Amino acid sequence: MTHEAAIRFLRFAGRRVAYAVTGAGPPLIAPAWWVSHVELDWRDQRFRGFWESVADGFALVRYDRPGVGMSDRDVRAEDLTLDGEVGLLRAVLDELGLEQSTLIGGSSGGCAAIAFAARFPERVSRLLLYGAYADGSSITSPEVREAIVATVRSHWGLGSRVLADILLGEAGSAEQERLARYQRAAASPETAAALLGFVYRGDVRAETQQVHAPTLVVHRRCDRAIPYHLGRELAAAIPGATLIPLDGGAHFPWAGDAPSVARALRSVLAPEAAGSTATAGAVVARRSSEPAAALLSGRECEVLTLVASGLSDQEIAEQLVLSPHTVHRHVANIRHKLGRGSRAAAVAEAARLGLL
Repeated sequence: MTHEAAIRFLRFAGRRVAYAVTGAGPPLIAPAWWVSHVELDWRDQRFRGFWESVADGFALVRYDRPGVGMSDRDVRAEDLTLDGEVGLLRAVLDELGLEQSTLIGGSSGGCAAIAFAARFPERVSRLLLYGAYADGSSITSPEVREAIVATVRSHWGLGSRVLADILLGEAGSAEQERLARYQRAAASPETAAALLGFVYRGDVRAETQQVHAPTLVVHRRCDRAIPYHLGRELAAAIPGATLIPLDGGAHFPWAGDAPSVARALRSVLAPEAAGSTATAGAVVARRSSEPAAALLSGRECEVLTLVASGLSDQEIAEQLVLSPHTVHRHVANIRHKLGRGSRAAAVAEAARLGLL
């Protein structure tokens, strides 16, 4: 069903922050990405179609951080901190009178979602992460980070095109140019550079172990903006998290094979509609396009890595401080999910699927 976005404003640290509420139902909060524009975003058919598919039956809440989009355009030093990100997300929930909600953190918005879930566990019912990471400094090399930020600051026209190429994967030149124009409309070069530097400084590694909400991590294997291994490491770091690896190289979920991303997220949001089976600790689903794919919990990913290293159940148990029986059960679950009868065959299949 198609919904119009109702744009509203709240006061945060003396400034106006724009947010949009779309649809009706349980709250689904999407923390702000690097740059955004709640009005222009909704005009984009691919963006709108993706979110209407994901958030069907929910009240979707998006917002522009200070400095971008329809929010007041001044940015302060305290905005570029994890505490500032968490404070803004909390202000949005408080403005809407929400005691608890599902968070869906994409890209850099994943850091705010993780930190909020760790600090306010009673307010997060589920945590969904797409193209996210725990350590921004691991996204690329220091030299590349410095070059991109410098280009954005000094030549926003060129910088926006460079970022469009990275974010959209193999999209055509017309689509890349549209994204470049959008980025320039959403933020000034100074703000864009400052926020991009903040993305590269983001670090929620200390927060991951404090997340108790059921967590799903979705990541494309060839993501050109946030490497896949960062998503895999994130899933392994959050207790009980489930990883769904997908094909594709575009970073934006509404680019490339958007339906596969929507199906993965809906497997948690509406498992009956998505045709998957949900349990308290994990979601196990098989996509028709990837019949052999297995969705492993964070602990299973840890065990799988050690199995691939050639360790025995006893050695894995000693390293992870688990009982051999527990490790044996994890290995059996991994083999079952991967559809393979031996440890070696399971490791080979995991490598093929990009899980190692």
